[in-house]
Amino acid sequence: MKRVDTQKPVRTGASGISRKETSLAPQSATQARENWLKNLTLRQLRIFEAVASNLNYSRAADQLSLSQPAVSMQVQQLEIDLGLQLLVKQGKKVTLSQAGEEMLRQTRRILNQVLIAEEAISAFHVTEGSRGGVLHLGVVPTAHYFAPKLLMAFAQEWPGVKFKLTVDRRDAILGMLQEHQLDVAIAGYPPSEADLEAETFAQHPHCIVAAAGHALSKKRQIHWDALKDEPFIFREPNSATRQFFEHLLQAQSLQVKVSMELSGNETIKQAVMAGMGISFLSAHTFQIELEAGRLAVLHLEDMPKMLDWCLLHRRDSFLSGVNNAFRSFVMLHGARLAQCHI
Repeated sequence: MKRVDTQKPVRTGASGISRKETSLAPQSATQARENWLKNLTLRQLRIFEAVASNLNYSRAADQLSLSQPAVSMQVQQLEIDLGLQLLVKQGKKVTLSQAGEEMLRQTRRILNQVLIAEEAISAFHVTEGSRGGVLHLGVVPTAHYFAPKLLMAFAQEWPGVKFKLTVDRRDAILGMLQEHQLDVAIAGYPPSEADLEAETFAQHPHCIVAAAGHALSKKRQIHWDALKDEPFIFREPNSATRQFFEHLLQAQSLQVKVSMELSGNETIKQAVMAGMGISFLSAHTFQIELEAGRLAVLHLEDMPKMLDWCLLHRRDSFLSGVNNAFRSFVMLHGARLAQCHI
């Protein structure tokens, strides 16, 4: 009599490794929680975070110096323990399931708390002159003009510290901070809905600049109406600098001629120096050109306009070790180190 194989067919998960149909069978909430807590390891979480962040097994394996099969097996085991599919593979594309997105958020929280604990414990091993640790700082593009100076000065007080500096748009920096991808950040005030703590440490002046030799550069008192016929070079839409300037124009009931929109401070400075128009910029961005006599600040009424530089961190995280030391340093010395001349 011919034997009938009753085993269920094998299918392939996002990891690319075959597994039985029953491997992700639904579990009770209690059973899933017990299995997960019993089998969970930090190594497993770090591997999942790398795969979920890259959405690519090969890149995650390279980042962790592991083989791709080893990475795939760890993710598969995590899914089995949870009884949930975290990663979905469609052709060559890997995406996070809804459960995977939540798992990534919680994983980052756990790994961040582990890092805080490691730094707090390592503080007991610190001796004079041997301070260390890793500081992952995020800054908006305008802050990168003084951030290296700030980090260099901090390193002199905290020898052995290693830095990871991320420069990106304001919304990206805030997102990375909230997702536990950054320890602290330097930017302006965050929106009220962001669950972030903001501490002001320095003023952030903004001015209208023109090419050296511009007719208005020789005047000491300029009324806003004198700008209505000047060609303006604006930052791209949604730029914080542009939004600030549009608010100022609205307060003055003034409409100006926008000759072009450009992305990035460096491109705008080149256009202004070429005589293509005038622009509203952070004073941090043009210190070198001002000292070299290639740009001139226009002396308008009630200018420069000030914003605040803030040190940002998550409200749900307690700063310790090198992160807390950097916060204290910035609050004490940040205003001096971020100072610029107009």
